[in-house]
Amino acid sequence: MADPATYRPAPGSIPDAPGVYRFRDAQRQVIYVGKAKSLRARLSSYFQDIAGLHPRTQQMVTTAASVEWTVVSNEVEALQLEYTWIKEYDPRFNVKYRDDKSYPWLAVTLNEEFPRVMVGRGAKRKGVRYFGPYSHAWAIRETVDLLLRVFPMRSCSNGVFKRSEQIGRPCLLGYIGKCSAPCVGRVSPEEHREIVDDFCSFLAGNTTTYIKRLERDMKAAAGEQEYERAARLRDDIDALRKALDKNAVVLGDGTDADVIALADDPLEVGVQIFSVRGGRIRGQRGWVADKTDDAGTGEMVERAMMKLYDGEHAEAIPREVLVPALPDDADAVADWLSRQRGSQVAVRVPQRGDKRSLMETVERNAKQALILHKTKRASDLTTRTRALEELQVALDLPEAPLRIECYDISNLQGTEVVASMVVFEDGLPRKSEYRRFVIRGVEGQNDVASMHETITRRFRRYLDERAALAAPEIASEDPAADGPRLVDPDTGKPRKFAYAPGLVVVDGGPPQVAAAHDAMVALGVDDIPLCGLAKRLEEVWLPGEEDPVILPRTSEGLYLLQRLRDEAHRFAISHHRGRRSRTMVESALDDVPGLGEVRRKALLRRFGSLKKLRSATVDEIAAVPGFGPRTATAVVEALAQDRSTPPAPAINMTTGEILEEGS
Repeated sequence: MADPATYRPAPGSIPDAPGVYRFRDAQRQVIYVGKAKSLRARLSSYFQDIAGLHPRTQQMVTTAASVEWTVVSNEVEALQLEYTWIKEYDPRFNVKYRDDKSYPWLAVTLNEEFPRVMVGRGAKRKGVRYFGPYSHAWAIRETVDLLLRVFPMRSCSNGVFKRSEQIGRPCLLGYIGKCSAPCVGRVSPEEHREIVDDFCSFLAGNTTTYIKRLERDMKAAAGEQEYERAARLRDDIDALRKALDKNAVVLGDGTDADVIALADDPLEVGVQIFSVRGGRIRGQRGWVADKTDDAGTGEMVERAMMKLYDGEHAEAIPREVLVPALPDDADAVADWLSRQRGSQVAVRVPQRGDKRSLMETVERNAKQALILHKTKRASDLTTRTRALEELQVALDLPEAPLRIECYDISNLQGTEVVASMVVFEDGLPRKSEYRRFVIRGVEGQNDVASMHETITRRFRRYLDERAALAAPEIASEDPAADGPRLVDPDTGKPRKFAYAPGLVVVDGGPPQVAAAHDAMVALGVDDIPLCGLAKRLEEVWLPGEEDPVILPRTSEGLYLLQRLRDEAHRFAISHHRGRRSRTMVESALDDVPGLGEVRRKALLRRFGSLKKLRSATVDEIAAVPGFGPRTATAVVEALAQDRSTPPAPAINMTTGEILEEGS
């Protein structure tokens, strides 16, 4: 634990200007990033009497071993640079607004000849219009089911659409009136596009105009004694009103705003966001994060907006953002949002009226979400802490292993040998740190040699990156930043392998543990604990020990090791199956003339596995970019000939598990 006085900058050396600062630990890892209007005033506050600091700030300044800063021109630049560095370095003491859910969107594929409405998740695609986000996928499906009666646009997958085209019959939705059946030519592309435009316009908030138009049409049909048409229009109006009832009217028509509310305690903060489009709540999302400093409400609001409206989600920025408290740099935040959106964005606190009432509703939701999270997490946090403490005691470790790496080997009769590395931090998976290895230097099915190569490669990389950190040629060009960066100068990505684990776990018994230990000793890595978990009796083996460590079956530490081992096994198997599918596709298509590596990869991307490729028709293969009828026919014939030779069963030699083709 460092004394902040040992690295306090000299008096007068900190500039009185806006900028961004970074605290680093003894290993040069960035542990905190912050910004300030005045670097001198902000950094001086960290070096006051330590007893007067917030407990988490105390922990940060005593963990740090150095501080550095970068001066920028204005507050907007500081805001952008701070967020960039937080994403780049992932500092442990910054509040991490990690959303643990993938929120669904209602998506309309306007880039297709016959646009389709569907539930979308993940990254947004060009040419697709999105509405939401929604809290649940079923809420989207309920809304779409009601609207398809009035706007019978296509909602089927490409496979169903093509099949209906081939057989000349629509799917069930076409028969019950919830699809205009463009697949069989009931409507032209132009007529279907009009339906889609009405659908999007209605979802965008132009609801009153459309319902009034339907009411006029209904009255006109009744006046002309077209009672069946009038009844159908009446039912359409009812369906639209039911859909509208699911989205409560909260603000005047045309209002385009996000309402952000917080609920916090000394340890955590809950965030809730209601998306209001066209005066109606179109979506809701939220998350809970650990509080790692003593930031006030305004600063937490600013961080939440940076998370919510980063570059990938710029198109979701509304005209107005309603918040419970303005950030300290409210003008800079509004300027940044306006630049992202391409037009003016207002950030303000609602004081009265409907908007204030809605803010109170969102605040109640944030409080309820935080209470629910704490109820669920209490036992989980306690359990994870107990598991790490049990491992520390059982394995005689100097401290609880906050970062654990686990390795597994997978192969098929000595071929396609791969290894996996999974990482758990604080007892939870950190999937961004997972790594895969393709073993090339080992012949046959030799798990021990494969483990030796995997551990050698991982810790050679660790030593190389640690050495690179001390190299003067990669030191930061910023004269105020004393020391090198934990970032690769070639790729700009963090040096993930430069971080030492608190415990290395290998899947296996004494042979695998001995191989891993020999690899680490050969590299001079003797300060990282190692153990192995054998499947048969769930024994924990330590290097050089004749007898295993037996953890009780009810031990949380044993359960954590089992989760690590199972996750490493799953990750290795998935990698192995992917490589085996590619190999089988390439082998089956060896005799097709003119079929090179690029087009083989295109086939694998399109169909995913050899099993699905074999079931594809000539027309489906010919639809793949780069293929024509002649090449597609040659592919089908080659696969038919290859099918006549039954393949050998695929068995994972480590576990004896039969790997199903195409899985």
